[in-house]
Amino acid sequence: MMIFEQLAQYDYEQLVFCHDEKAGLKAIIAIHDTTLGPALGGCRMWSYASEEEAITDALRLARGMTYKAAAAGLDLGGGKTVIIGNAKTDKTEQMFRALGRYIEGLHGRYITAEDVGTTVEDMDRIHQETRYVTGISKAYGSSGNPSPMTAYGVFRGLKAAVKQVYGTDDLGGKTVAVQGLGNVGFGLCEYLHSEGASLIVTDISADNVQRAVSQFGAKVVDPSEIAAVACDIFAPCALGAVINDQTIEHLRCQVVAGAANNQLAEARHGDWLHEHGILYAPDYVINSGGLINVADELEGYNTERAMKKVSGIYEIMLNLFAISASQNIPTYQAADRLAEQRIATMRQVRSTFLPVSRSLIHRNGAHV
Repeated sequence: MMIFEQLAQYDYEQLVFCHDEKAGLKAIIAIHDTTLGPALGGCRMWSYASEEEAITDALRLARGMTYKAAAAGLDLGGGKTVIIGNAKTDKTEQMFRALGRYIEGLHGRYITAEDVGTTVEDMDRIHQETRYVTGISKAYGSSGNPSPMTAYGVFRGLKAAVKQVYGTDDLGGKTVAVQGLGNVGFGLCEYLHSEGASLIVTDISADNVQRAVSQFGAKVVDPSEIAAVACDIFAPCALGAVINDQTIEHLRCQVVAGAANNQLAEARHGDWLHEHGILYAPDYVINSGGLINVADELEGYNTERAMKKVSGIYEIMLNLFAISASQNIPTYQAADRLAEQRIATMRQVRSTFLPVSRSLIHRNGAHV
């Protein structure tokens, strides 16, 4: 693997390898872009088949966080940590504390958070060694699990998509097919049900499905059938790449809007949706509520303020749809342009600001 070629492809800033044999730590921190501010991105633990696969995942996810933060209007860049290991069997206190020391050594260039395979408790371990971590226990004045805010943000973005297509964001009488009933997917169902939407659901967990039937009167279909059911909105809230060559021509919806990451298997699938009049809510924009929520912790967490910011995903989505319509480009391209334009603008601002900051090198005769 030609690492510097990989870094040059999308202009990554830094790749940090973290190793502590006694603690069982093998981790990679990727920092993509800090133009807008420090890189923030979760810590993922996964049983990667190879070190190359882990590096590739860290780089891909870090770049995605840059775009997510920029499109959400946050003064943050994009980064990601991946730990190589089995999240069910390999975790130790020493592992996360060792990682915390590495993060502390970056002096605030990177801030971590919970992700796939890690928990609030893991973040608490990291917090013992560094302040540069969000999503820690509420006992520390944090917000805890960001899933409820992610679900709320997806709900707000879904309503914006419905307004774009139907002229009103009223969900009464609309049918939503929800794929995946984890913390975010089930939370989304609660909001949809409260507004009078009819639900068609699927999940690999029988318990999750039964909860949805009991609480929402949901209709259940097999996981292999969910993408093809007749509905107004298809909400992928499980695995990525659900919009692919096998599923796309079977879609029977007007809107695709859900919480899953990387819903398009390839960019051309976003082109197909655009050409066939199916409105796609770009995943990294609609599911940014969790990021917006943990970012609020950097200001001293306030629940009402965080919820207001997450609610703003509605306006962000409408702006994105307007760009797509005016320029006649797919919505995923409009999202990228929105993010890239914000970063490019700030690069110009920083180019004039940073030289001035050199005057702060000395203060009261001391280096700062």
